[in-house]
Amino acid sequence: MAMAGEKFLVHCLVAILLVAMVEGGKEQNICNIPFSKLNLCRPAVTGKYPPAPTKQCCGLIKHANLTCLCNFKDVLPAFDINPTQAFALPKKCKSNVPIPPQCQA
Repeated sequence: MAMAGEKFLVHCLVAILLVAMVEGGKEQNICNIPFSKLNLCRPAVTGKYPPAPTKQCCGLIKHANLTCLCNFKDVLPAFDINPTQAFALPKKCKSNVPIPPQCQA
C-alpha cells in the first residue's frame, strides 16, 4: 500500500513538473490555487490543534477546485497535511463551496 502511495506521489510530481515546463513563465496553479500561495493555509491544516484559517487562506479556499484537490487526498499526509483538517476549511471559512462526498471525513 505504501508503495502505491509513493508511486502516485511521484506521478503527481512529474505531472506538475511537466505542466510547469509547458506553461513556461505563467504562474502555476494546482486546483485553482497558485503554487506561490499554497503555504497560506498550511498552519490551519497541520498539527494536532491547528489555528483557525487566516483571511488570506479563506480567500484561496473560496476559489479552490475541491473536486480536483480531492484527487490528492491520499498524498496530503506525505506533506504533513491532515486531510480532515484540509477539507474542513470551507466550513471554517464560512464558504458555500460544496465539499465532494468522497472528500468528506
